[in-house]
Amino acid sequence: MENNCQKNVSQPQESCILVCQYRSCLAAGSAEVLEAFNNAEVENFQVKGTGCQGQCSIGPTVRIVPEETWYYRVKPSDVPVIVEEHLKGGKPVEAKLNPRIHIRFSF
Repeated sequence: MENNCQKNVSQPQESCILVCQYRSCLAAGSAEVLEAFNNAEVENFQVKGTGCQGQCSIGPTVRIVPEETWYYRVKPSDVPVIVEEHLKGGKPVEAKLNPRIHIRFSF
């Protein structure tokens, strides 16, 4: 069965949770993060492990597409918060947003 998330990750056809499963992220616990998302009750999202997403020093990386929300240093304990607040509630979890991608300014 073809997976639209992986068919063209830059322009996916459906909503997906992409969890990096490459070296640095795996060493930091991304397999457990992937398992936590797979065990969560997440409707209307496919959960997929991916190759490197280019954020090696701040992994595990979780990317929500097609909206392009990137989370960093995600732990299994963060998954219920991301699911409830973001995926079900529509509000990204500010504390876990990747600062390289979601740049915030304070004056």
